[in-house]
Amino acid sequence: MSHDDAAEGSPPSIQGAGLSQSMYLPLDLPLDFEAFYLGHQEVFHAYAEVHFGTREAAEDVIHEVFLKIHAGWTELLSAGNLEQGAWAIVRRAVHDRLELEGRAPAFVINGPITQAMDKALVTARDKLQRMESSSGLYEAIAELPNRQFEVIVLRYILGYPTAKVAWYVGIDERTVGHHLRRGKERLRIKLGLPDERKRPKQKGEGP
Repeated sequence: MSHDDAAEGSPPSIQGAGLSQSMYLPLDLPLDFEAFYLGHQEVFHAYAEVHFGTREAAEDVIHEVFLKIHAGWTELLSAGNLEQGAWAIVRRAVHDRLELEGRAPAFVINGPITQAMDKALVTARDKLQRMESSSGLYEAIAELPNRQFEVIVLRYILGYPTAKVAWYVGIDERTVGHHLRRGKERLRIKLGLPDERKRPKQKGEGP
């Protein structure tokens, strides 16, 4: 069998995706599932990699995720909340693997990822860069409610714009903004940071 013949035997959505052979998916895929895979595999892998620290581990987990999504594809579509249902599967798979391995998410313990988070968060929240230690911040992020955690990770750790976060998660941009504000406020309280909205005005500041 030639290389071209082998390529013709694989679904077009998998070709050129930059995935390892471990990311095998069933060949008989519905077109709408292939479209969903193409649109979401990048962010699912990035999300898992933030938690596990390596691309290899992320691919292994997300491979299982897409198999589960594929197995329940009809039910997910009929439920009318495809993105939310898929993200629930991703979150559960990541949580279960971390629990099985008995370790914290990589962004809490992994230096290079911690440095990347520092860079993202400094631009988003000036107050956070004044903290003496970052470990409390990342642990606090890990303890956020699911939706707040999701948008904080996508927006500030992975650096996706709000519009893309909204598309991935399946909510509108205003709802993303709402969850970001709630998540940041929860982090502020958890970390004991002052409320900038209530700070005294300095001389010369506007009304």
